[in-house]
Amino acid sequence: KSAGRGGRISNGTGRNPTETNRTYTGYERAAGGQMYNGGTNPMVNNCSFSGNSARYGGGMWNYGGSPTVTNCIFTDNIGGFGGGVWNTVDSSPTVTNCTFSANSADYGGAMLNESSSPTLTACTFIGNTATYTGGGIHNDDASSGTLTNCTVIANSADFGGRMNNVNTSNPTGINCTVSENSANADGGGMYDFNNSSPAVTNSILWGNGDAGGMDESAQIHTDSGTPVVNYSIV
Repeated sequence: KSAGRGGRISNGTGRNPTETNRTYTGYERAAGGQMYNGGTNPMVNNCSFSGNSARYGGGMWNYGGSPTVTNCIFTDNIGGFGGGVWNTVDSSPTVTNCTFSANSADYGGAMLNESSSPTLTACTFIGNTATYTGGGIHNDDASSGTLTNCTVIANSADFGGRMNNVNTSNPTGINCTVSENSANADGGGMYDFNNSSPAVTNSILWGNGDAGGMDESAQIHTDSGTPVVNYSIV
């Protein structure tokens, strides 16, 4: 199953379908292995995205699109940029009660955000990998999404095992648990670069490791930026 964009579903501007109780598996595309949302806002409920692949967004590619994704599973998807999901061009998806597991990419094993700010609530990221940056999530070009009540465990990358923030990306994490993530170089829990200043509140970043061990720098490693951490265990 292979084609150019959106293996099973390609949604263009003005097309806002509802997808419920569907399983999408084994699609190969240049972009949006399973679903492409260009300037559109579909509802996606109780769906499974597994074993799909694409250069951009192994499971889903949102290009100026902001779908509402609820109770979905993204697993074993492969992408160059965003193994599970790639959000770009001011996409702001709302993602709730979803699981991202065993996805892989060069950048953003589970999710890559480029000039986009998703709202993630009660989601689990586990066992995702990136060759270079952001085993769980890679944020780039002023991406400032929000994670609330999320669990991020056992993800890995060279930089930012759980999350990599670059180019003035300032995400917010609230009531999140971040543990057992690893980086081959720096920032098992989080890596911040080029004026990126995430905010962390009421969260736990513990037991993450990088090349230097499991000290505080392995939990949050900042090369450029000023992260704000409040009421958290680091």
